[in-house]
Amino acid sequence: MKKAFAVAKWEYIEKIKSKSFLISLFLTPLIMVGAGIIPSLMMSRPDTESIVIGIIDESGNYEAPLAKALESRYKLANGQPNYLLRQIPFGYTNDFEEVKQRADKMVIDEMIEGYLILKTNILADSIVDYRSKNAGNIKITSRLERALKDVIMEKKATERGINPSIVKEITATVDLKTIKLTKGGKEEEGGFEKIFMSSYIFMMMMFFLIMTSGQLLVRSMLEEKSNRVVEVLMSSSPANHLMAGKILGLSALGLTQIGFWALIGIIASLKFSVTMIPLAGAALLLVYFILGYIFYAAIFVAAGAPLSTEQEAQQVTGYLVIILIIPIMLTIMIIQNPDSTLSKILSYIPFLTASMMAVRIPIQMPSTLEIISTIILLVISSIVAIWVAGKIFRTTILSYGKRPSIKELWLLVKSK
Repeated sequence: MKKAFAVAKWEYIEKIKSKSFLISLFLTPLIMVGAGIIPSLMMSRPDTESIVIGIIDESGNYEAPLAKALESRYKLANGQPNYLLRQIPFGYTNDFEEVKQRADKMVIDEMIEGYLILKTNILADSIVDYRSKNAGNIKITSRLERALKDVIMEKKATERGINPSIVKEITATVDLKTIKLTKGGKEEEGGFEKIFMSSYIFMMMMFFLIMTSGQLLVRSMLEEKSNRVVEVLMSSSPANHLMAGKILGLSALGLTQIGFWALIGIIASLKFSVTMIPLAGAALLLVYFILGYIFYAAIFVAAGAPLSTEQEAQQVTGYLVIILIIPIMLTIMIIQNPDSTLSKILSYIPFLTASMMAVRIPIQMPSTLEIISTIILLVISSIVAIWVAGKIFRTTILSYGKRPSIKELWLLVKSK
């Protein structure tokens, strides 16, 4: 295996010095943190100017209390109201469609951010229309909804002769503090955000690492085929040793990235006194990460060996990346019920095993039998994937021109 280690060393040193690796080393954590934190920061960013909201109040009974509710709840840093209600009068015609058209024009001309339509039967159906060019502004719509809810609740209580302050006291919100119980009976404080972030960070690390290093592996083989360097390498090293060297080199490169990112995570955890996941869980995640990475590295070798052009490489790696996105799409569903039958079935699909277990472990530790069986499954799958990749690599790495079909590759794998 000396030749395999020599290839691995060369791959590692060449790739670790590349600008693309150094950029991804620092850029990937920023992207992961940014994707998780920036949206919430943008949502919580205070406004600097008062926002004018129009209101069509058919009964005339809700404009004043709604304005008061908004003013008491939301203010700018300078003490001015965050939201100003502007009445859109009916005029002399009392034509609802005509006043709505005027309000629509005011929105389009940016005289108001949007406007509310409060009809006379609002207490019966509690339906309020909000029309705006930017109906997706969740901060504005959620705040208007909360203020309207309080106003309508107060009106309904008054009509029934109930003191509104009593209703507010009865319907006060509850701060639910979630405590996770381990199988040993220990208590761990944790909410959805903490659980989601630990699973999200692991999956995104695996996604970016496999995507970047997998593409590096494919492009490395493609470049060596195009400039005929692979022919020189094959003359001095067996195909299996060359393939093993590439996988080992890229795996070492991946572990370097993970080590660097883990160091950043540990420093951040100590700085902010936050423990994302216990040490035992972190050790298990590392096992799944390494096995999952080796499995995918073999898949990328098998997919990249027959390719001859950059266009083919982009197409094939694109299909593999889609498989990596599937666990991210299923995250919320798995978090809600990590011990369901579907979660367990998905954990036994080799392409998804590492990601699925990474989601489940921080929430509810699977049984010892399930952990052992999924690890054995990944080990066997990785060995099979390396064996298949070896057969494809050995036969197709020197082939040029037409890319073999799926049927031809299958026959190749079946052959002795």
